[in-house]
This record gives sequence, C-alpha cells and structure tokens, in this order.
Amino acid sequence: MHVAIRIQGHLDPSWQEWLEGLEIVHEEDGTSQLSGMLADQAALYGVLTKIDHLSLTLLSLERSETSTKEKRT
Repeated sequence: MHVAIRIQGHLDPSWQEWLEGLEIVHEEDGTSQLSGMLADQAALYGVLTKIDHLSLTLLSLERSETSTKEKRT
C-alpha cells in the first residue's frame, strides 16, 4: 500500500530508514511529508507508533493501494 503522512515540523532525513524507508520531504510551510510503499496495515501501524513515540503532531494520513504517481501514468 502507498501512504502519504504529513507531520508538523521538519523531521531529519536520517530517520528515513527507521520509518520503514518512507521518503521524507520538507515542505515550505514547516511540515514534513513521509511517503512511500508499506507492506501492509501492520507496517503502517508501526510507523504511526514511531511517530507517536517521537511526540510528533500528525496532520494528515492518506492511504491507497497504488501511489499517486502510478495513477497518473
């Protein structure tokens, strides 16, 4: 499944591997977007638990079976 998670603040890119390899992109509005493919619902819950343990503010979560890029092609 593809996920796009937006959090408040800029998360250091070094966390990417720990967050299941989700790509971390810093937005101009002071938020970070984590996006990429996860194996299943359990992996998503694992990432959300890690976000919670870091005391990050979750702003949005989108989940789909395919990435936005795949839908456009």
